[in-house]
Amino acid sequence: MYLQSLATAFPGREYTQAECLGILRDSGGLDGLKPRSRQILEKILTGDSGIATRRLAPGDLGEVLGHDAGGLHRVFEEQAPVLASEALRRACEQAGRPPGEIDALLICTCTGYLCPGLTSHVSELLGMRQDAFLQDLLGLGCGAAIPILEAARCISAARPGALIATVAVEISSAAFYLDDDPGVLISLCLFGDGAAACLWHSENQGGQFRFSNFRTIHKPGHREKIRFVNANGKLKNQLHRSVPELAAEAVAELYALRTQDPGKIIAHTGGRDVIEALEAALPGHRLDETREVLRRYGNISSPSVLIALGEALATPARNLWLTAFGAGFAAHSCELTRE
Repeated sequence: MYLQSLATAFPGREYTQAECLGILRDSGGLDGLKPRSRQILEKILTGDSGIATRRLAPGDLGEVLGHDAGGLHRVFEEQAPVLASEALRRACEQAGRPPGEIDALLICTCTGYLCPGLTSHVSELLGMRQDAFLQDLLGLGCGAAIPILEAARCISAARPGALIATVAVEISSAAFYLDDDPGVLISLCLFGDGAAACLWHSENQGGQFRFSNFRTIHKPGHREKIRFVNANGKLKNQLHRSVPELAAEAVAELYALRTQDPGKIIAHTGGRDVIEALEAALPGHRLDETREVLRRYGNISSPSVLIALGEALATPARNLWLTAFGAGFAAHSCELTRE
């Protein structure tokens, strides 16, 4: 399976961390928090988090912080189809293939739930054929973008010649609210909104990257350390301080299963501490693209690794090793080789 194109889409409004702190103060939301909670927010948003700016979909971020569960879900329902459609439209333009030629569409997300899923909405917005195969992947968290590529490879193997689209989209702001829980507070400071779309084909058009060697590790004993939980209908991000160490250990296990030494390693952003832990576990490799995505957009959950991949495609590297991880605890990897 060969990569035909990769495109991204982000909300138009960009926020600095200082602006986010100002909105939190102006909204009055900080007033109901404990002093320790306010200290956490101020420390992250004014400190060296590795994040300069984030893109967030809601027009009024301060208003979103006061939404009930239904209001937050509406943010996802309104914004996710638009962002996913825009990323895929750009990928189609880049490849010179109209959406009507897409044979299968796979979309992963974890920041909201729709039935029918996002694929139904995106296919309608882009005018796709009514006989295109639609598949939504839910519940895989930040690591979802790589397993969805393996699912696409299976379809490609079963249907040679099919044009397959994969989209990772997250509206992290649909899970933003104020609470004294540290996981909620940290998420509010680190996560952003965005989408990444790829087109794939079974045939190499010349000099394209081939997807191969998908690997995965599941460690359910650590499930409670990183997951979404239901908090009165809202998505509450449950994060444990051991996540950077868990991610580094799992990624090191996967790296040992590679088939060749990569010219570059592309990883899910996670956060500053996660990136530093990964670099320590992978001596000799700097995660420059991953670090740059974190700086410009924050942690965008599942699209992050593909957005970083987009940065790497412009480099001379011919062998790329990708890894992403998250809820489960689960970690995944694959290889992209230019042929």
